[in-house]
Amino acid sequence: MDAITNLDPISPEGIPPLDEPARQYYFIAKCRQWVQAYTEENGRPPRACVTTFGCQMNARDSEKLSGILKQAGYQLTEDENADLTVFNTCTVRDNANQRVYGRLGKLNGYKRWNPRMKIALCGCMMQEADVVEKLKKSYGFVNLIFGTHNLYKFAELLFAALSSEEMIIDLWKDTDRIVENLPTERKYPFKSGVNIMFGCDNFCSYCIVPYVRGRERSREPKEIVREIEQLSAQGVTEIMLLGQNVNSYGKNLEHPVSFAALLREVEQIDGIRRIRFMTSHPKDLSDELIQTMAASDKLCRHLHLPLQSGSTGILEKMNRRYTREQYLNLVQKIRDQIPDIAITTDIIVGFPGETKEDLEQTIDMVRQVKFDNAFTFLYSKRTGTPAAAMKDQVPKVQAQEGFDRLLKVVQETAREQAAKDQGRILDALIEERNETTPGYVTGRLSNNRIVHVPGDEALIGKIVPVSLEECHGFYYTGRLA
Repeated sequence: MDAITNLDPISPEGIPPLDEPARQYYFIAKCRQWVQAYTEENGRPPRACVTTFGCQMNARDSEKLSGILKQAGYQLTEDENADLTVFNTCTVRDNANQRVYGRLGKLNGYKRWNPRMKIALCGCMMQEADVVEKLKKSYGFVNLIFGTHNLYKFAELLFAALSSEEMIIDLWKDTDRIVENLPTERKYPFKSGVNIMFGCDNFCSYCIVPYVRGRERSREPKEIVREIEQLSAQGVTEIMLLGQNVNSYGKNLEHPVSFAALLREVEQIDGIRRIRFMTSHPKDLSDELIQTMAASDKLCRHLHLPLQSGSTGILEKMNRRYTREQYLNLVQKIRDQIPDIAITTDIIVGFPGETKEDLEQTIDMVRQVKFDNAFTFLYSKRTGTPAAAMKDQVPKVQAQEGFDRLLKVVQETAREQAAKDQGRILDALIEERNETTPGYVTGRLSNNRIVHVPGDEALIGKIVPVSLEECHGFYYTGRLA
C-alpha cells in the first residue's frame, strides 16, 4: 500500500489491525484523536521536535518519524523545548553517546517546567543494553525508548507513551521485517534519500553498527522503484540510495539482484535527473558497477569509498578484507573508466597497534589516491567490538599527532583536486538560500562539491549551469552561466 495522506476515513475505534502498515495508520489516527483533544484544551496543537544524531540512514529515519508526527497533527519545530522531543541517536563513537546524555540533562530542565512533556529516545544507541540500563537508572524522566528494528512502530509506541506515565521500553535484538509506505516529512522537496537495504554483515572489528542495525536485509527492487516513481511524481529530481554497504545489495533476496542492475532500473524512471548512493565497501565494488557508472548520465560523479587505513596490516586487524594494493588497483580502475569521478573516503587514526610506519603508509595513500575529501577520525574504543579488547591501544597524544599530520595532507590534496575545476562550467542543483551571504544561493555539483552563486529563492530545486570562478578549497564561488 502507498503512504496515506488522508486519515479521515481511518477509524481509531475498535481493534487495531494486525497487518502492517495498516496497524500503524490506525495508531496514527489514535494519536491524532489525542492531539485534537490537546488542541481544544490548550488552544494550540502540541509541538514536536525530532533531533537527529549520526548518518544519512538516521536522517532518513527521522524524516519518517517527522512524517508520522505531522500526520498525527503535531506542529513540527526545531526547538527541543517542545511538548514531545525525540532524539534519534547514533552510537558509532563514544562521544556520540556522551552528547546525548548531555542533551538529556537539558531536556530534564525543560520537563520540570512542563511536566506533561514527553521525551522519546530511539536509534542505534538504544540497541546497547548498558545504555538502556543507565537510562532506567539515571534518566527516569524519559518516557519512551525504542531501537532501530521497530522504528516503523513509532505511532503505536507514541500512543502508548501518551496514555501512560511509565517509561515504555520496546527493543528488538534483530528482525527480518521491512515495513515501508509510512508518512515521510522530507527536508527538501526536490531531493530524497531512499533506503534500499538495512543492516550490515561486514563486522569490521572497530564498528558497532552490525550489532545495533542487525544483519543485511535488502528491499525488493520493485518496491524501491515504486517508491522512487512516487517521489518523482512529487517533484523530486535527485535521490540518494542508502545502505550500510550498497555493494552487497540484493544478495539475500529470493531472486538475487546486483546493485548495478538496480541502478540501471532506477535510471529509467522519468523525472529523476540525479542518482547518488552510499556507502560502498571496497571489498566488493564490482566491475559491473564501475561500467554502469561510466555509461550513465544520471549517476553522480562522486564515490564515497572508505579506506580506513593505508596499512595492509592494520586493514587485516580491522577485518576490512582488502589490502593496500587492492584498494589502489580499484581506484586506478575507477579513474581509468570515469576520469571525472570525485572520490571521498573515511580514515581512522590511532587504531590499536598502529605504528608510525602504518601512519606513513596511510599518508602515502592519501597522496597517491588524491582524495577529493576525507573524513578523518581518531579511533574511538567501542565496548562490544573486537577492537576494544585488542592490546596495544595507541596513546592519545601519539594518535592526535598522527591525526593532525594526516589532516594537513588531506586538506592539501582536497584543495589541489578542487582547483582543477576552477574556471569550468558545471551543473549545480540549487539547494538553499545562503545564510551568510545575502543575495546568494548554494548549490551542489554532481561531484558533491558546494558552490555559492548570486541568485534568489526561485532557483531552489533547479539544476542550472554555473561558472566556477574561484576555488576556496572545499567550495567555490561563481555565477550562473
